[in-house]
Amino acid sequence: MVTSIILTLIALAFVLIVIEDIIHVNKAKTTLFFGTLCWIIAFISPIHGESSETIQHQLDHNILEIATLWLFLMAAMTFVAYLNSKGFIQNIVHRIMPEQISERKLMFLVGAFAFIFSSISDNITATLISLAVVMSLKLDAKKLVKYATLIIFSVNSGGVSLITGDVTTLMIFLAGKVTIPDLLLLVLPAIVSVFALAAMLSIGMNEQLYFARQELRRIEKTDITIAVIFMSTVLATLFLSVQYQVPPMLTFLFGLSFMFLVAQFLMRKKDVNKKIIDYIREIEYDTLLFFVGVLLLVGALKEVGVLSMFTELYQYLAPEYANYLVGLLSAAVDNVPLTAALLKAQIEMTPQQWLTFTYATGVGGSMLIIGSAAGIIAMSKVKALTFMSYLKMALYLLIAYTIGYAGSYYMGQLI
Repeated sequence: MVTSIILTLIALAFVLIVIEDIIHVNKAKTTLFFGTLCWIIAFISPIHGESSETIQHQLDHNILEIATLWLFLMAAMTFVAYLNSKGFIQNIVHRIMPEQISERKLMFLVGAFAFIFSSISDNITATLISLAVVMSLKLDAKKLVKYATLIIFSVNSGGVSLITGDVTTLMIFLAGKVTIPDLLLLVLPAIVSVFALAAMLSIGMNEQLYFARQELRRIEKTDITIAVIFMSTVLATLFLSVQYQVPPMLTFLFGLSFMFLVAQFLMRKKDVNKKIIDYIREIEYDTLLFFVGVLLLVGALKEVGVLSMFTELYQYLAPEYANYLVGLLSAAVDNVPLTAALLKAQIEMTPQQWLTFTYATGVGGSMLIIGSAAGIIAMSKVKALTFMSYLKMALYLLIAYTIGYAGSYYMGQLI
């Protein structure tokens, strides 16, 4: 009975996200409301008759995951908020962009940039930077949705072949299912799928974009210093995570604090009305609250035992087909607990099949806007990007995902 109530509330929460434009209720409010309500019900009437202590332990584990992501996101967004407010990113774009470029070429350029940047940084940072670049070009709403869709897919594809690029890739690697040389085989099918999506999304986009040459503002030394600290923090996050298993959140918070101290020193003689730490207030807190709400809902979904149902797929389907479906299903269920559940189930698969599973769980979340952190952030940053407007791109995304998945299967034969 309790399980049915919680599943109904979770379904209702996702429906309200879909119809946000119709009811005009911010998705952060509805997800936070239903996310917390599900856990309150779980305490009042414990799932599967478990004790309050067990439910508390499950909630604590869920809150730890949320807090880790929340703090990381807050740190990354503060860096981007500062650089955006200073016009640093727009200034760089105007310096490197030609006066004229076709919409099609821009599509491929954006896809390649998001793919490469997500390979050397985390998905959240790559999404924020890529969106900042595109939004600085002042595109109309429909075209902006297409570019944002490509960014989400490209960002999720970019990190799938690196243990530093995607959490699920790291989990599968640490479980001994794939090796680093195996994972590198995913680079080719992943980039091919990104370019395939770019080609499909650019159909009918034949216009030339003209960028008015604005008077280039002088880039302040302080802004350059902070940009360098930002990139150094990204690189340090990768290195420390792989070499010493330092949590990315901790490294980014250190980088943020270092940025505060350096900026305070550099700005001490300047007549500035705004303190560097005040840029935290420019973060879209709707994004962070929406993030909390969604992860609470997913955590509740995990505790009612829905994730264990996915392992039953492998009893009825060959791993190649089951992996493909699991990737699609990861768009509705967080891929991290889903991957953990399948690893614990001790499912027997060949290295080739584990490679396709790695691609599927890393990229499959792109099928729905709420299926990945990149999608959640993009939806909160681009007003025209809603659940329904993204869903209109579903066929293109499915084709691109299928191309990438098939490529990962055939590349896996080289193992």
